[in-house]
Amino acid sequence: MKRVGLWMIGIGICITVGLLTVKQGYAEQKEHATTCTLETLNGTYLFAATGYNIPTSGDVARLAIVESIDFNGDGGLTSLATVSFNGAISKDIVDSGSYTVAVDCTGTVMFTASGVHLEIFVAPHGLEFYLIQTDDKTVLAGVARKVSSQ
Repeated sequence: MKRVGLWMIGIGICITVGLLTVKQGYAEQKEHATTCTLETLNGTYLFAATGYNIPTSGDVARLAIVESIDFNGDGGLTSLATVSFNGAISKDIVDSGSYTVAVDCTGTVMFTASGVHLEIFVAPHGLEFYLIQTDDKTVLAGVARKVSSQ
C-alpha cells in the first residue's frame, strides 16, 4: 500500500511539473510576440505572380509579373520588373513608391508610376511578405521573398 501511495505522489509531481512547464513556455512565447516597423522590410525581395485585369468591356486580360523590389527600411522603395500583359512583354520597367508597415505586420505598398496598390502581410523578421493587389478590376496575389539585405 505504501508503494502505491508513493508512486501516486510521484506521478502527481510529474504531472504538476509538466503543466507548469507548458504554462511557462506558452506565456514566454506570448511575451515575445513579433512586431514590425518600416525597418522590417529592408533589402531586396523577389516576387513573381500571375493574375488578371478585368476591363469594363471586352475579354479578361491575363497578367504575369516578375519583379525585384528594393525596400529602403524607411518607407521608400524602388523596383525593376518584366510584365506580360495578355502576351505583350514589357521589360526593364522601373518604378518607385512608398510602403507602410504596422506593428501587427500588416501594411501597404504603392507604386508611383504604375499606380498599383498592394495590401501586404509581413512574415516574422521580414523574410517574406504575402501580397494582394487592391486596385479595382484586378486579380493578383503572391509572395515576395527576401534575397539580400541593404
